[in-house]
Amino acid sequence: MKKYSIIIGLITLLGALLLLGGCGTTQENPPTGNNPVEQPAQEDKFAYYLAYQENTRYVYEGQGNEYASYDIYVDYSTGDRVQLRTNNGGTEMVRVLVLDAGQIVQQLAQGETYYREDLTKSPKLNKNGEVLLKEPLTKGTTWTLADNRKRTITNVDAALSTPSGNYKVVEVTTEGNDSKVIDYYAPNVGLVKTVFKGTDGFEVTSTLSKLEKNTPLVQNVRAYYPNIDDGKIHTTSLQLSFKTNDITKQVFEGEFKKQAANHGKLIGENVKIKSLYLNQDGRVYVDFTKNLVTEMNAGAGYEGMILQSIVNTLGDYYGVSEVNLTIEGEPYASGHVEMKKGEFFKVNKNNVVEK
Repeated sequence: MKKYSIIIGLITLLGALLLLGGCGTTQENPPTGNNPVEQPAQEDKFAYYLAYQENTRYVYEGQGNEYASYDIYVDYSTGDRVQLRTNNGGTEMVRVLVLDAGQIVQQLAQGETYYREDLTKSPKLNKNGEVLLKEPLTKGTTWTLADNRKRTITNVDAALSTPSGNYKVVEVTTEGNDSKVIDYYAPNVGLVKTVFKGTDGFEVTSTLSKLEKNTPLVQNVRAYYPNIDDGKIHTTSLQLSFKTNDITKQVFEGEFKKQAANHGKLIGENVKIKSLYLNQDGRVYVDFTKNLVTEMNAGAGYEGMILQSIVNTLGDYYGVSEVNLTIEGEPYASGHVEMKKGEFFKVNKNNVVEK
């Protein structure tokens, strides 16, 4: 059981080490054929390992463990930091990597994160997080992690062949009491291979097999819509598509304005979602422009169904039971429904017809 826990922890960590590469201004395509990628100038080398390719699915094939295969998407990129989403088929984890003072530091690793939100400047970030790579990029550079494992750059010009191409890589070796992890990084590509070796000869590998360009993150979301004919709220399945740096509130705003089959819209054409986020108190906070009410044009019963549909949709997406729905920062008030400050709408499925 101890060995299995170590392996699962390692495979979860693999996505965190992705310093994914390839801005369109530097190298549009990953290297292929027999020619390794050209190394950048020495003074530019380090920054290239936090490069990324937007709107690209990174596919890693694994051997030795069911969680060794996984996909990576770039949720957000803001110059000196990148937010990565790892999906290994069992769970999704979000990580934020930051370029800081000659180090690439994993400042956030948050598991079970199925919703999409920009965490690149979250108060949860730990500036003293795990150092993945540091200058100088020379053989022998060594640092010690918080758990006392030793991490060392063991090669800076190794040749490596993978299904995604041939590379000249930086090799980084992390040694613990009963295991060794070897990571291989290519400039403008990032992590291309990881090898986990146990003291008993057990080995797990994850290798970059392909980069699928122009591939946004697609999330299947259960949405709720009121049906005026039967007085019920009906569910439907939506596919939300997110490109790198897309703003989640804008994606939901667009979906809420669409006419669902046999159901009404949730918000009017001119309504805006001013803010949408999961708060640290475990509730979702969503703020609308005041025309949410004026463009609703609904009686008390139907208005209640619209509000419940919005609350249920956002509650399900973020995995919470309460939603703070406000208008221009003030408690929701329409004449039919009057909320008090600090009062929350609750996710309620009592009047729901599941599809």
